[in-house]
Amino acid sequence: MSAGKTVSIPAPNMQVAAFRIRGVSPYVACKFSEKAKNQIRETQAAGSTAKSKRKREPKDFSQLFEQAIHRSRDGWAGMPASCFRNAAISACRIVNFKMTLGRLGLFVEPDGFDRDSGEPLVRIEGEPRQHESMVRLATGVADLRVRAMWEQWSADVRIRFDADMFTLQDVANLLSRVGAQVGVGEGRPDSKNSAGMGWGLFELEGAPQ
Repeated sequence: MSAGKTVSIPAPNMQVAAFRIRGVSPYVACKFSEKAKNQIRETQAAGSTAKSKRKREPKDFSQLFEQAIHRSRDGWAGMPASCFRNAAISACRIVNFKMTLGRLGLFVEPDGFDRDSGEPLVRIEGEPRQHESMVRLATGVADLRVRAMWEQWSADVRIRFDADMFTLQDVANLLSRVGAQVGVGEGRPDSKNSAGMGWGLFELEGAPQ
């Protein structure tokens, strides 16, 4: 830097707004269970002997349903906070705003943390039911997967944003686009693996707090 020049960096202007959202299509969760992680860990630890000793255990569908739900340390069901942050960043593309800047200016405040992984969670309101669907694995083999589906759901989402980058109305409009065009959870329209099932869509209720 040449002599005589100075740099003026303002302090972060971070603000938090709470949005009440209501699902307009089912929210579907499929948490990667601790049991599945342990099985992978045991297989990798066994090395080359793992294949010869592998056996297929019967599926407990009720247990798989419960394991598909993110549970907080206090026991309530939640949605990964990251799904809203990632969806908001993805929605930046729709309005030609740089996603790289969105990553630096948009964050989701958690209501708690997953009791297994410590992942930040947003509390979901509603009662889930067991949902079974056919999937095709990378090997081409068809399999039956159990997920948790909330047909009616709502949540309070608190977004922390850089007010020098976004106005409150910008954030509200961006979250509205997430609810209408991107979605959250399994089968959302913005799924990386498919066009989705139209799940995980929502609308804003009332003004942000």
